[in-house]
Amino acid sequence: MDWGQIFNSTAGWLFSPTTIAYALAATGLAVHFGYAGLLNFGMAGFMAIGAYGYAISILTFGLPWWAAMFVSILGAVVFALILGIPTLRLRADYLAIVTIAAAEIVRLLFTTQVFDEYTNSADGLSGYHQGFRDANPFPEGTYGFGPWTYNQNELWVRVFGVILLAIAVLAVWLLMRSPWGRVLKGIREDEDAVRALGKNVFSFKMQALIIGGIMGALGGVVFALPSAVVPATYTTSLTFFIWTILLLGGAATVFGPALGALIFWVIMAFLDNVLPAMAAVGWLPMTPIQAGTLRFILVGVALMLLVAFRPQGILGNKRELTFVK
Repeated sequence: MDWGQIFNSTAGWLFSPTTIAYALAATGLAVHFGYAGLLNFGMAGFMAIGAYGYAISILTFGLPWWAAMFVSILGAVVFALILGIPTLRLRADYLAIVTIAAAEIVRLLFTTQVFDEYTNSADGLSGYHQGFRDANPFPEGTYGFGPWTYNQNELWVRVFGVILLAIAVLAVWLLMRSPWGRVLKGIREDEDAVRALGKNVFSFKMQALIIGGIMGALGGVVFALPSAVVPATYTTSLTFFIWTILLLGGAATVFGPALGALIFWVIMAFLDNVLPAMAAVGWLPMTPIQAGTLRFILVGVALMLLVAFRPQGILGNKRELTFVK
């Protein structure tokens, strides 16, 4: 086994657009679940709306890339309103079921041939990168060292994604230190008590759904920046990965989602490289393809152990989470 190649390939995921996009989406989910107590299993829908809103705005309507980002944000707000108005009064388990269904409806709408003129149905969208690349402040060339070597476009995507993630983390930090954030955490703990104090619980939940949804949509934009928008990406497994990341880093934490995304994708990349290599040299009684699938089983078992023994996550405080009291 070539351990040097394995570690180089794994290290490349530290600053990958995928890692940054999932960190953004997990930060939005932290607002939903960690702070507001909303059991949202539809984050894949927000990411899909962000990615498609960005791509369609450029390809179909000829908007500049920065205006397309505002369209993605607007799409997330509209989706949050459509999703939240009839569902935010539901109990947590019912809300989870509805949000899963809503995300699947969004994915199927982008897949259907009815809107093929705009979405290209199952084939997805590409060719919307030029405007973003024209705004690249880095001169043409190669940057970095070792496994972190990028051309100017790859570096620009990563720098832009990190800037968006930093803004999202700062926004969550400021919001949760404000009176608004304290009310939100009060709703998570006991919404009847907050309602008794004269606060509009539904309004606060809706605001949290919108803010977290915007972060998820921006994660979808970053996810789509390097390559293409493919509807098969935005399945329920994407949402479950985001939940794993959130629980790993800490649900009611500011920096937990970013740390969780970093650890999750580094581990996934390492297992994706090392398990097939171990099978190829006979260390595992299976084919390399089977060994590649084994990583999902190992990550699933690790998530079960995490929830059982450290449900607050790496950075979390056990007292912050109602479901572990």
